[in-house]
Amino acid sequence: MKIVIAKTAGFCMGVRRAVEMVLDTNRRGDRPIYTYGPLIHNPQVLNIFKEKGISTLDDIPERGDGSILVRAHGVPPDAKKKLDQAGFEVIDATCPRVIKVQTIIRKHAEKGYASIIIGDRDHPEVVGLMGYSGGNGHVVNNIDDLKSLPEFEKAILVAQTTQNTNFFDQVVSWVEHGFPHYKIFNTICDSTEKRQKEVKRMAASVDALIVVGGYNSGNTKRLAEIAREAGKPVLHVETEADIETNELTGADCVGITAGASTPNWIIRRVYRKLETMPSKAKVAWRQAAFSAQRALLLTNIYIALGAGALCFACAKLQGARNVIPQILISMLYVQSMHILNHLMGRKADRFNDPERAEFYARNQVLLFILASFSGAAGLFTAYTLGVVPFFILLMMSFFGLSYNLRVIPGELVRKSGMKRLKDIPGSRTVLIALAWGFVTSLFPAFGASSEHFHMGTLAAFIWSFGLVFARTAFFEVLDMQGDRLVGKETIPILIGARRSLQWLKILLLFLAATVFLLSASGVFTSLGYGLAICPILMLLVILANEKEYMLPGIKMEFIMESTIILSGVVTLIWFCLHARC
Repeated sequence: MKIVIAKTAGFCMGVRRAVEMVLDTNRRGDRPIYTYGPLIHNPQVLNIFKEKGISTLDDIPERGDGSILVRAHGVPPDAKKKLDQAGFEVIDATCPRVIKVQTIIRKHAEKGYASIIIGDRDHPEVVGLMGYSGGNGHVVNNIDDLKSLPEFEKAILVAQTTQNTNFFDQVVSWVEHGFPHYKIFNTICDSTEKRQKEVKRMAASVDALIVVGGYNSGNTKRLAEIAREAGKPVLHVETEADIETNELTGADCVGITAGASTPNWIIRRVYRKLETMPSKAKVAWRQAAFSAQRALLLTNIYIALGAGALCFACAKLQGARNVIPQILISMLYVQSMHILNHLMGRKADRFNDPERAEFYARNQVLLFILASFSGAAGLFTAYTLGVVPFFILLMMSFFGLSYNLRVIPGELVRKSGMKRLKDIPGSRTVLIALAWGFVTSLFPAFGASSEHFHMGTLAAFIWSFGLVFARTAFFEVLDMQGDRLVGKETIPILIGARRSLQWLKILLLFLAATVFLLSASGVFTSLGYGLAICPILMLLVILANEKEYMLPGIKMEFIMESTIILSGVVTLIWFCLHARC
């Protein structure tokens, strides 16, 4: 089944801003936090807020304490005043586009203009806008409502920011013909316009369309309405659990779009469910191959094979021989640490990779046994190499296990507010890359025989570190919204997705050039010429994702991990050719 995701799907600027304001306020943790009314129209996000202790107030109490955030849809000005008088610290999370409409209405109301608002009478945004009209506001939801209004000497026409653009155009045409003296302001958010135009184009090229978002979300319902007008089957779902597989029987191409309050992690969950569904175009072997890919990723076997492949490559770059124990150590260590950290840190997987979270919940005992056995086997293998490798791996295992545990001393906790290594901003990406760098490049150095031992080892470490850093940071870019909801501070969250991707591209080009030049200079063996392809292919995966030729899911994850596996394949080919010579 071919799956297409709309470029405009997911959080709009105003919703993203409101959610981040709530999460930033929650991080302070010093006072109670409330939202005045539901912050956005998405029940899954609101449930997460509730789990974090962020309550929703529908009525304003006489006395209040703590911080209260005004919802993204905005509220009437007297509501803000009452919240302030009640004693709350009022934080305005109103969407800037909504504030613009409020300002237009307020300024014209002060000059005696009537305000005609095209929107849903009971929608929170419209209720808020009416509060700025000075008692001379009128809400219309169809042409008949408009015709029933008296003629005003002075009037403005505005729209709810998520209004249907087709309907607004009809209203404008009617008003311009009958009341040319009215002032018309097209206040529909450009994000809304883009979504609606894109869903029209998408509906023309797919067999069925899935619209993801809250059932009470006005802009999401309008997307579904526009899609239905095209005559294609349309499913409006809140989560992947609402998808009935029989409703998509026979569909070879399915489009996914989403409302402005739908987080990316829900869209990805919908995509992953569709990805696992068979279609009439899928032959048995392709379905079997997909199932195998999923199993290898869920069990971390594939990522462990990647560690072994990278260790093999780093060893041969340095000219090391007899590195089978080091390859085994790399695989066992990575297998063990990844399983254990997923077992202890399943909170983020609940959003970013629910299938993995469910898999770990079902098989936690068996996975714990597998991780323990892998860790013990890795330590034993390291001991056969000597005391130093054993203690290095032991310390690395300790730090890996302590990542999710409270190990930071009390005094530092009081000063920084950080209790665990995972609380250090950006630590996850760096620590994973460091661990891989150690086991894949430094352990082979114990058997190296190259005359450039020291420089070659350091260069191999940098190359391995950089490759794994890029791979991990890229996945973190995809998981930003889910990570932010659970309180993670990854590098992409700290510096932003766009800047992160820019730096990753530069890093991968640097790694490709470096491994090539170090081979040319004699620091690395000639293997480096071939290994330059690995960062280049990783770069191509990132570019393909940016251009939406490759969407986040099992297939893309498998391909990204395969770029590391490829280092072992290239090394094996080089080794066979070199041995024959």
